[in-house]
Amino acid sequence: MNIHTVKGAEKTMDLDQIWQQFMDHLLDNDEITKVSIKKFTGIPFLYIDFHPAQNDKSKLSIIIKKAAGLSMRGKQLHCETIFVRQEEPLYVFRHRFYVPQQKMFCCGNLCPDCILYRS
Repeated sequence: MNIHTVKGAEKTMDLDQIWQQFMDHLLDNDEITKVSIKKFTGIPFLYIDFHPAQNDKSKLSIIIKKAAGLSMRGKQLHCETIFVRQEEPLYVFRHRFYVPQQKMFCCGNLCPDCILYRS
């Protein structure tokens, strides 16, 4: 993966480090045996070998959300996860971390989300 740095409010963050933490948090779960990321046309796809103890496949989405939340804690990041396909036991998701779009200056158009209204 390429190294991308994003400037947040207080410090810069390395997205490769965020991805690595995310993968480590996923692998902390006993039901996940393997995690890999492949990029196609610049879009990261998450490949997960998932072996649920019970027949509860919806649990994987919750595990991904929790792992992403732990990885993003204290940083100005959001994530988006979209299920793509499943071939037992392999699950494929399109997953990305991104910085939210925020206005940095007033454009003079009296926008409802103008930076001048922030305290």
